[in-house]
Amino acid sequence: MSRTLRATVFLMVLASCGGGNYSAPRNLDNACSILAQRPTYGRAFKATERKWNVPVAVQMATIYQESKFIGNARTPLRYVAGVIPMGRQSSAYGYSQALDGTWDEYRRETGRRSARRDDIKDATDFMGWYMNKTRAKTGVSLTDARNQYLAYHEGHTGYNRRSYNAKSWLLRVSSKVGDRAVIYDAQLRTCPRRLR
Repeated sequence: MSRTLRATVFLMVLASCGGGNYSAPRNLDNACSILAQRPTYGRAFKATERKWNVPVAVQMATIYQESKFIGNARTPLRYVAGVIPMGRQSSAYGYSQALDGTWDEYRRETGRRSARRDDIKDATDFMGWYMNKTRAKTGVSLTDARNQYLAYHEGHTGYNRRSYNAKSWLLRVSSKVGDRAVIYDAQLRTCPRRLR
């Protein structure tokens, strides 16, 4: 093998080992398009639906709201005097925007020590775990994207205290999550069978 060919092969292997593709798919308003572009997403959603009974449309609507399907999404930086960065607004990270403490609890309880928030399979499994805890602690159905989102955002204690009622912006956002779940669900029913 020539030196040039060997170097080319080495660079291709090295490039393929680099970080993951964290960019969002195009056309986030079309569930079928998302699944066609990212088949791994579809497999992750279906695995979570089988394991945790959380509908694919609810998972997709929540991820849309939390990270817009960007795998390494983070909260914005906070600044002092408008110029000095003082860290992030929270520790939320990844597709599901799970906080450090909640993610650590998930990994302990499920035994998934190597789970990563920037891995779609792990992120959806986390959401299934969390939404089932929500159902157990608050009674919110797994198919109720709006109220699942409120509990996801406020935590179980905050949801039970109805802390969201003091946040009109959050009520609007949760309604959008519910609406998006309905739209995604209708779209998923029309996707080619290979994507469902």
